[in-house]
Amino acid sequence: MGNKILYIILLIWVKFNALLPVPVLYVLSDILYFIIYHVIRYRKKVVRDNMKNAFPDKSSEELRQLERRFYHHFADYIVETIKLAGISQKELLRRAHLNNPEMIKPLLEQGHTCIILVMGHYGNWEWFTGFPICFDNVQVHQIYRPLRNKAFDRLFIFLRTRFRAVCTKKNEVVRDIVGLKQTKTPGLLVFIADQTPSKANIHYWTRFLNQESAILTGPERLAKKYDLPVVFVDVKKIKRGIYSVDFHLITDTPKTMPEYSITEEYTRRMEKSILRDPAFWLWTHKRWKHKRETIDGSSNI
Repeated sequence: MGNKILYIILLIWVKFNALLPVPVLYVLSDILYFIIYHVIRYRKKVVRDNMKNAFPDKSSEELRQLERRFYHHFADYIVETIKLAGISQKELLRRAHLNNPEMIKPLLEQGHTCIILVMGHYGNWEWFTGFPICFDNVQVHQIYRPLRNKAFDRLFIFLRTRFRAVCTKKNEVVRDIVGLKQTKTPGLLVFIADQTPSKANIHYWTRFLNQESAILTGPERLAKKYDLPVVFVDVKKIKRGIYSVDFHLITDTPKTMPEYSITEEYTRRMEKSILRDPAFWLWTHKRWKHKRETIDGSSNI
């Protein structure tokens, strides 16, 4: 009952604030930045350690400038995500623009029922829940890990499904792939693939942002097993409140690719996106909480 009441309160609060014009929300974002960064100091140690390890050649002042820019962006991400509750399709497409959606159609026409899209926590990934608007008769599945707080989990599902996307738990992906293939329904499976794997699912290590990193291999394994093309989603932040996406094909013949080469290609592309402007990546998450020397049975190329 407690989670249900909390969800209702959150939903009402989010919908009310989503009515505010975007410029007003950015005024709130500036206030929120001060609270998060200077008052609460939200995960500041995690951010500083991550940035220091990722950029050992940057000076202390450069790292502080990057840190402050990140927290400004993080506050923008929060208010922009709130805006999802009330934003129109037209405005969402203007603010989260797909530069080349036409590259998806030929892959489907080749006979592939499903396509895997791999992206990262860069820019505002939530604003691209509008993918279904751009693809007629294509079912878009967002693969996610349920949040521990059920009220917040329910809220994010509401926000992410406003524009016909389907939220699929990571342990239900195979079921959905089989269902799409059986019904011959074209589908896009969207993975946020820069997360840390659980210890039980660590199979591949590589260098990522100057650190030995465990990388998720689930998208590659699914691509090889079910012969699904893999496309990298390259997000750019053009300016405040304006993002764009370019789709880049990693492979349309996954079964012919060497083991872990798809995962490695995703990692290199994701790293390149981050280095273009590191302030727009999610530095607050504990990306490097696993160390290779403490994990047995890991693999590498």
